[in-house]
Amino acid sequence: MGTHSTLRRNASALLAASALLVAAACGGGGSSGLSSGGSSGASSGSADKGAVTMSGQNFTEMKIMAEMYKQVLEHAGYTVDVNLVDTRDLYLPGLEKGRIDLVPEYVAGIADQLNGENQPFATHSPQQAVAQLEPLASKAGITMLEPSKATDQNAFFVTKDYATSNNLTTLSDLAALNQPVTLAAAPDCKGRDDCEGGLTKVYGMNIAKIVPTGYGTQQTKDSVTQGESQLGETGTTDASLDQLGLVLLKDDKGIQPAQNLIPAVNSEFLQQNPDVEALLNKLSETLTTDDLAALNAKVDVDRQQAADVAKEYLSGKGLI
Repeated sequence: MGTHSTLRRNASALLAASALLVAAACGGGGSSGLSSGGSSGASSGSADKGAVTMSGQNFTEMKIMAEMYKQVLEHAGYTVDVNLVDTRDLYLPGLEKGRIDLVPEYVAGIADQLNGENQPFATHSPQQAVAQLEPLASKAGITMLEPSKATDQNAFFVTKDYATSNNLTTLSDLAALNQPVTLAAAPDCKGRDDCEGGLTKVYGMNIAKIVPTGYGTQQTKDSVTQGESQLGETGTTDASLDQLGLVLLKDDKGIQPAQNLIPAVNSEFLQQNPDVEALLNKLSETLTTDDLAALNAKVDVDRQQAADVAKEYLSGKGLI
C-alpha cells in the first residue's frame, strides 16, 4: 500500500527530491538494495531495447514489485535502473515530466496524490477507482496499465491477547469499548480518511494519541506488542503478524479504498516502447493478493532477498 497507502508522506524528505530526480535522469543506481542495470532477469541474446528508469516507494512490497518489473523488462532486453524513495511526493513529478519512466503503484494511492487537496477517492471497486484515476493520470502525462487482482489496503492490528480478552474481531468492536486508543502509524495518519480520520469520524473511535512509528514497520509492531499502543497500522498483505502474536481487525465499515497494484508509466515513454504494456499487464494478470502476501513473508519473515524472491516467482509463472 501505500502505502500502500499510500499514503506515506514525509515532508522532510522533499529536500531530497531534486537530488533524486537528477539521479534518475542520469540513470544512477538507487540506495534501496535493488541492483541497477545488469542482467539479473535478462535472457541471453536479448536485443538491447534501451534504458528504463524506475522509481517507487522503499518498503518490502514495493521492493519486490520493483524487482519483478525490472526482471520482466530485462528479460525482454531493456536495461533497468531503480531508485526507490520514501514517499510518492519524490518520484511523481519525475514520472509526470519523463525523468522517470515507470513506477509500481496502488490505484487509490496515486489517484489521491494526483487529485491534490480535493476529496480523497473512497470507492472499493477497482474498476470504478481506475475510471476515476485515468483522466487525472492522462492530464499528468501518465498512462495507467491494467490493475492487478493483488491488492494491499491499509489495515489495523492489535495483539491476539488484547483481541481475545476484549472479544475483538472488527474495528467496530474496538470502538465499542469506548476507551482511549493510542495508535502507532505513519506520520501522515492524522486526519486521513483511511487512517485516524476514518477511525474517528466513521467508527467513532477515541484516538487519544498517534505514535508516528511508520507504516507496517517493526517499530510500529513493537509499540503494540510492548503495550505502548493498543492499535497499529500496516497492510493487509503483512505476513509477519501471526508470528508476532498480532491480528488484524476487520474494516467492517469500509474506510479503505481500492488499492490494487497497478503499473504507472510515463505516456511518452510508453509511446516509444509500446511492448512494455503487454509485458507488465501479463504480470499484473498473474499476481494475486495471496501471492503478494507469500512473497512479503519470504522477505520479511524468511529474510530472503527481494531480487531472489522475485526471480523465483517469475520463473515459476513462466514470465522470465
